[in-house]
Amino acid sequence: MERNQAECIVAELLQRADIGVTVKLEKRFPGGRLIGGKYAMNAHAITMYTDTIETQCIQMFGSVERVEEYFMVVLAHEIGHSADSELLDLSDALEQESGLGARQQLALQIEENAWNYALKLVPEIEETFITAVIEESLVAYRVPVMEQSDIA
Repeated sequence: MERNQAECIVAELLQRADIGVTVKLEKRFPGGRLIGGKYAMNAHAITMYTDTIETQCIQMFGSVERVEEYFMVVLAHEIGHSADSELLDLSDALEQESGLGARQQLALQIEENAWNYALKLVPEIEETFITAVIEESLVAYRVPVMEQSDIA
């Protein structure tokens, strides 16, 4: 993905969201994990990892044909974290909670809040496309919650 394409998408979504968050573009998340974007609550800033976004897009959809849309969806999700009025309280609760099941439920709520915001921010994205991204993203959070509820 060309940097100028990413910058145009960033500018468009920041204008829509109008929440004062900053966005920085980098190639890859340090340490090799496949993280496409990261919101830093203390800095009220998002870092998007463009090479990782391409890798994730290929893994999910088999090509980079829709990488701009994929980038837009991931960025909308990160903006969703920055716009979440519950994030500070949920993060504090997550930090204080010692029970595994409750921690997993809080982590899931944080992610679902961000995705709910993202859906409103990018209504032009095809529903099946964004749903596929959301479902893939939330699997890592939903499965442990479901497993904990099976145990209880």
